[in-house]
Amino acid sequence: MGKPTMVPMISSVLKPGVTRLINPVAKWAVKIGITPNAITIAGAVGVVVSASYFYPQEKFFWGTIAISFFALSDLFDGAIARISQKGASKWGGFLDSTIDRVTDSVILIALVLPFIEAKDPISYLGILTLITGILIPYIRAKAESFGIECSVGIAERTERLIIILVAAGLHGLGIPFVIAIGFWILSILGVITVFQRIFVVYKGLHKR
Repeated sequence: MGKPTMVPMISSVLKPGVTRLINPVAKWAVKIGITPNAITIAGAVGVVVSASYFYPQEKFFWGTIAISFFALSDLFDGAIARISQKGASKWGGFLDSTIDRVTDSVILIALVLPFIEAKDPISYLGILTLITGILIPYIRAKAESFGIECSVGIAERTERLIIILVAAGLHGLGIPFVIAIGFWILSILGVITVFQRIFVVYKGLHKR
């Protein structure tokens, strides 16, 4: 099955430049014995604590700053794995992927809670975003268990995370409607991506 042509995503455009910036720090981390898994776990704990503390209190701007800082661990653990002699491991990849699901869910749940308590209709979009965010990687994992490549989608995890954090941060600065716009964008992107991946799996299974 041919791989669909995709428009370059933000992450793929920025990744080479970001990699050059963080490689020196990653090399230093390898020298002092810091492992990729340690960075992954530390970053995840920071994200979970920051989101759980700031967002339910409606401190959206500072919560976004803290989450963004700890989310950078995603860049460093990969760089450390590439530079270290052991390289990336299957366990490390599994751990990183699993923790991504946890942190993404915690960010959205913590962000949506104040809107649920205020009975704001925006909360429904937040819940839809949470559901699609869980379905997108699940469908890919299930497809790959059938031997079907299923990485299609109009926005990768990095883009989705950037959208929600920017929306939350600007909302914290008092900019009107920005959080609603963010949730609408994520909901639409999520639903489209879910159906794209379902279609890929359908075609893959029916070609056999």
